[in-house]
Order: sequence, then structure tokens, then C-alpha cells
Amino acid sequence: MNRPLTGIRVTGLEQYMAGPYCTLLLADAGAEVIKIERPGKGDPRRSIPPFIEKDGVKQAAGFMGYNRNKKSLALDIATPKGQEIYKKLVAASDVVVENLRPGSMDRQGLGFEDMRKLNPRLIWAVISGFGRMPGFKGPYSDRPAFDIVAEAMGGIMHQVGFADKPPSWTIYGMADIYTGMVTAYGVMQALFARERTGEGQLVDSSMFDNMLALSEQALAVYSVSGQVAARGRLRNVWPRGAFQTKDGYIALNVPDNTIWSRLAEAVGRPDLIEDERSKTAPARSENAEFLRPIIEGWLAGKTRAEAVDSLNAAGVPTGPVYTAEDIFADPHVEARGMLMEVDGIKFARTVPHLSANPTLPAEPAPKLGQHTRPILQDLLGYSATEVDTLAAENIVQVV
Repeated sequence: MNRPLTGIRVTGLEQYMAGPYCTLLLADAGAEVIKIERPGKGDPRRSIPPFIEKDGVKQAAGFMGYNRNKKSLALDIATPKGQEIYKKLVAASDVVVENLRPGSMDRQGLGFEDMRKLNPRLIWAVISGFGRMPGFKGPYSDRPAFDIVAEAMGGIMHQVGFADKPPSWTIYGMADIYTGMVTAYGVMQALFARERTGEGQLVDSSMFDNMLALSEQALAVYSVSGQVAARGRLRNVWPRGAFQTKDGYIALNVPDNTIWSRLAEAVGRPDLIEDERSKTAPARSENAEFLRPIIEGWLAGKTRAEAVDSLNAAGVPTGPVYTAEDIFADPHVEARGMLMEVDGIKFARTVPHLSANPTLPAEPAPKLGQHTRPILQDLLGYSATEVDTLAAENIVQVV
């Protein structure tokens, strides 16, 4: 199956979520992704629950979802022989994606500046908590980070939750997933630039930067007005949030007076269009406690589906607040093909859809070291005997 990145080879120095999600996007786009893992252990996500029993083997669902369509090379790059194999692989690659501890590859002489001498066309995408590009390092650049740290320092957590409660995280791994997407976008830019210049480059993707960029509205408001976004209350927009119906919640957002007029008509209160307490967005925000019972009183007599249909028909964009169970049952999700089946299990499809390549490959996540032998023999020119010797020395792991 030809895909947009067919013929591009990616080496993944990756673990956990951000790096693997980036290379998942590249693999789904057709790239050959060779994931380097430690012999005996592999990516730590192989041992993180929940687990699924497949063919008598316990497999981690998170690992399966993030590592489909990839090849596994089990290689100890802390050894001289392992480093020799690694250098040969990088020399034969178009892209390296790295999200190991900051500076660990550079300290071994195996980072971008060293590897570009072997392969001037090499694109090296480094994912870190706080950024690694020379000339743009800050006082936090050597710190490790998890997603929640980036959400906190990027201004996201301060805006999530209720005014009388502590700041809250969003969804598990959101900073990792978004960073993986941004990094894949950066790799695409670098590949496009290489078509023009013939040269590779460093793609520096910081989880902190990416979360800060997602906070752009709060930063713009502060820059213009000095207002700090308040948790649990919007000063300039209302209603916006979840509202209860007879059997669940719907999500409402009224960004302007046009949509407010439609909502007021829909709930049978056209008088609220010109009421001083609700005719402007700041007024609606100030008087939310007056307006909320009116909206929820109207919703109380309707099911979630009835409310969604009625409001959308009135020109008020509205949707139900879904659980995972709802998503699995939704006919639009099915029509869009957003739950793709891999080895009998459904996972979320990566996006976007491309009209010329609407179907994604669906190879299951590899066993640890599943592709070690063919990579060494077919790609790097090692003999079967040499691979057997490397396996006996625990330099590589074969299946």
C-alpha cells in the first residue's frame, strides 16, 4: 500500500508516549519505522496496564495502540558493538525521533551533531520537556518532564477545574499526544525543506513550548488587558460548558450575540436577547447564576438527544458529552472509520483523512525484537552467523 511517506525510513529512539505517538503518525502515513528497544525489557509501556491476552501472551493495550505498523529492533546501544549497529542504521535512515532523557545520546557521542556527519540528509527530531536546540536552551532544558509538568507550567492546569478547587489536569497524556503531533508536523516540514536543500536539520519539540502554545488565548488576553484567566469562570464568554439534560450532559458554547439570540429563542425566552443582564457576553458572564437555571430548566424536560437535535436545528452548535461507550456506539464514528481494528482490537485512528489514501495500514505492534534479524541481515548486511553471535552476546535480541 503506497502512502505519502512510503520510502521514508524512521529510527525511533523512543519510549512511553510522546515519541511513540509521533512515529505512529509517521508509520500510519507509510514510513518504515524501526523502533529501537532494550533487549529483555523493551519500551517501558510494554509492562504498563491494562493488559490484553493475545495468543496466550499478555500484552499492554497502551503499547499495542501506540506502536502498530512498526518494526522492533532489540539492541543494546550502550555497548560498542551495539553502537556500531546503531550508527549503520542511522546512516541508512531519513529521520530519527528521540525522546530519551535530555542529553543522553549526546553524552555518548550518538546525538544529532555526531550522526549528521555520517548522514548530512538526516532529520533528527528531539522531544523533551523544555527544549534542546543550541541557542534556545533555557534554565530548565536539562530537566526531565512528564505530561502533567508541561500542562502545569504551560498555563493549562491553571485554567482547568473550578474556582474553589485546586488546578486540574486535562486527560492522561494530553501533552504527550499533542507533542507527538507537533513533532510529526515538524518532521514533515523538515522533509519538505530537504527536498529543496538536500540537507537535514534538527527538529526541537518541547512539551512545555507546546502546552504554552495551546494557552495562546489566555496569553493574548493577558497581553492585551492584563487579565489572568480564572479557573471555572469565563469573564468574556457565557454560556460555555456542560449542561444537564434528563439523561446526560450536553456541551454548549455561545461565543457571540448571534448565537445567543438563537439560544434564547430556542429555550422560549426571546426577551433575554435585549435584557441588560444578557445582551452582551460580559453581561452574560456576570449574570451566569441568573441565566443558568433558565437554560437548565428548559433542558430538564428533554433527553440529551432531543436537546442536541433541537439546538442544532436552531443554529446553536451543540453536542453530547460522550463517554468511551458512547463513542463506540456512535454511527458517525463508524461512518468516519475512526475506530480502526488491529489484530481484532479497536483503537483510535490517527488523523487526518486523505482522499488519495483513505485507508491506514493495520499491522499489530511488534513483539520485542521481532524484526531484529531481518533488519540486521537484509538492511545492514550482517550474516546469519553474525546475528547469532550478537544475540549470544546479548547485544541484540531475536525472535
